[in-house]
Amino acid sequence: MKPNLDLDIIILTFNSEFWLKKTLATLQDLYLSKTKRAVQVTVVDNNSEDDTLQTLQTEFAWVKRIELHKNVGFAAANNVALQRSTAQYVMLLNSDIECTPQSNFDQLLTYLDNHPQVGIISPKVVFKNGAIDPACHRGEPTPWASFTYFFGLEQLFPHLKHFSQYHQWYKIIDTIHQIDACSGAAMIIRSKLMNEIGWLDEQFFMYAEDLDWCKRSREAGHPIIFYPFVSVIHHKYKSGIRGTSIQIARKTRRHFYDTMLQYYDKHYRQKHPEVLRMILKYFIIIKKGAT
Repeated sequence: MKPNLDLDIIILTFNSEFWLKKTLATLQDLYLSKTKRAVQVTVVDNNSEDDTLQTLQTEFAWVKRIELHKNVGFAAANNVALQRSTAQYVMLLNSDIECTPQSNFDQLLTYLDNHPQVGIISPKVVFKNGAIDPACHRGEPTPWASFTYFFGLEQLFPHLKHFSQYHQWYKIIDTIHQIDACSGAAMIIRSKLMNEIGWLDEQFFMYAEDLDWCKRSREAGHPIIFYPFVSVIHHKYKSGIRGTSIQIARKTRRHFYDTMLQYYDKHYRQKHPEVLRMILKYFIIIKKGAT
């Protein structure tokens, strides 16, 4: 039996009142008011300390709210909504995303309808200046791909496949094509796929849960598609507060490096000599010390 809902848009927020209002307002004006699909918007509040809940109640009463009493991280908080959703497709959308006239998510749903083997699809995510957010167009972070990225070889040779495996810039960006992974800032997954591969891995507090999800999707035979004709604006690093403080930025950056080791341990530790992990751990220690 076909689900009553076509799409459930899940937005996780933590102290994001300022940016969340923009996300919901532009989502309403530029997509929800025009779509002919059955769409629900679910906001999960990760125990915010600002006026997010009051704002949702007074200005966005049409939004389904889930209130958590502890900040459990990106994966665990989204999983609460994912496990309750009854929609055919689910979209993860950051609270610092701005919709534009090019944010017609129905095109993404139609593509998924017509390509049942596809597991996850991503719109083109851009910054305010129009540049693409590299996180929406990624390759698998193998040890070699990670090495070429962190040591600048990808930047020197962006169009050579051997050196540009992490962000796959050798592919033609303005065409629909497969990628290894996209960003949890804006991605749509088929609900049936979650029953097959599981929810977001909650060992990742923040970062890498989207990479891990995409890897599991590919390994189950369901490719990831980059769809550049639908786009959103990402006000990156702005969710949390109006402007990210130095302290929060440092903490977030350290989470990023810690997650690198977690991801390596889950997917690569058994495949490579232990000395490679020691080198990675030393690299992370240096990077965290520099933040």
